[in-house]
Amino acid sequence: MIYLKTFKLTSSNIKNNNIYPFNVIHSKEPDIFIFDNITVLYGNNGSGKSTILNIIAHKLNLKGKERNNPEITGMIDYFGDYVSKCEYELGENDNGKKISRIPENSRYIKSEEILYEIRKIEQDAVLQESIEANLARERGLRNAKEFLNTKEGEKQFSRFEFSQEKYSNGETTLQILEDTIEPDRLYLLDEPEVSLSLQNQVKLAEKINEMARYLGIQFIIATHSPFMLGILNAKIYNLDTKNYEVQKWNELENVRYFYEFFKERMREFED
Repeated sequence: MIYLKTFKLTSSNIKNNNIYPFNVIHSKEPDIFIFDNITVLYGNNGSGKSTILNIIAHKLNLKGKERNNPEITGMIDYFGDYVSKCEYELGENDNGKKISRIPENSRYIKSEEILYEIRKIEQDAVLQESIEANLARERGLRNAKEFLNTKEGEKQFSRFEFSQEKYSNGETTLQILEDTIEPDRLYLLDEPEVSLSLQNQVKLAEKINEMARYLGIQFIIATHSPFMLGILNAKIYNLDTKNYEVQKWNELENVRYFYEFFKERMREFED
């Protein structure tokens, strides 16, 4: 399902191009972004992929957008001014009728949010162990275990146990996204592969493909992970090019680097 069909960054400039977000994208000459069910904004650090996601999130007023509060007296809201001059077009429903708005509860999920949730899960696991240890010291190990098996104990520690289980599985990011993402929504994902092993990056990309196909979800994703890029059924914009060209995943610099690296060492795998 295509909820956001196009997005055009403004071509407006200011005298001082060192001001955000002009300092990130002033030297580029992008045309209109035309989105698919899954669209990837690829680029190395500093390419502006997270900035563009944030601009889109603000323009669409999505939950999770980063705050932009120029609260100092006399400060000009350059970011807000930039966003106001951007343009977008909504998509069509399955019957070909123009949709009137972005679905409610669509959101922007940043890598920082995922890391924050992971830290909370880690802290919950440590806290649970600490409380259990204190109970064991105060009441004896047997009594501590008995307390945890009571209704009061189960209620008190159910969240801790669930969090610890998710963390111990090594798939925290996958679980967080599964818990968060709902059908028939638009999601902007900023480097969702953060903290994931290579195997789980592949699993995540496969899961995103399935959700886009079967659950009516549209994704716009910022990533430079070769493994995500190789699995996602996505349209890829290369933000490292001057005009934000659409390219195949195997044409991208980061992917080519991996290819050349292993190609030079092919004999070591064949021996």
